[in-house]
Amino acid sequence: MSQIATSDRAAQYVTLGIDKEIFAVEVERVHEILDLCPISRIPNAPPYLMGMIDVRRCTVPVVDLRVKLGLPAAPPTPSTRIIVLDVATGGRNVVMGLVADRVYEVTGLADHPMEAAPNIGIRWNSQFIKAVGRRGDAFVIVLDIGYLFSGDETALIAMPDRAPQTSGEPC
Repeated sequence: MSQIATSDRAAQYVTLGIDKEIFAVEVERVHEILDLCPISRIPNAPPYLMGMIDVRRCTVPVVDLRVKLGLPAAPPTPSTRIIVLDVATGGRNVVMGLVADRVYEVTGLADHPMEAAPNIGIRWNSQFIKAVGRRGDAFVIVLDIGYLFSGDETALIAMPDRAPQTSGEPC
């Protein structure tokens, strides 16, 4: 596996849990972390698009990360969180929510060299993976948020009657 540049290793990440795996997103993409709240459903939406929430008068689509990664949906627990992210995809910035089973902490992953995503032998779709780091003895999968949200859900939110486009400013 190839190593990732030193500047990426020094970055800070929000670590989150899905099932027994640990994932991470760059802290600069995170607007806030919310307790699970009521989510308004969108008719005929893909299964991973849970619906929309209101965050300070801004409509924010919410994606179930479990389902997006091919795992079955799970009932919420007291640890379930919505991570509100700024996502650059399709040449524009949008604000989206990502449901995670739990959020651990903000941390650097510089204790071990970051590695490129493996092409084989991994349970997750490697196209969603930006890099693999470590937190203690556990692997941490750094998500490529732009790629993760490059599908149909961004097309749904771009429609004027669904949700406003954002300029990348927090709602």
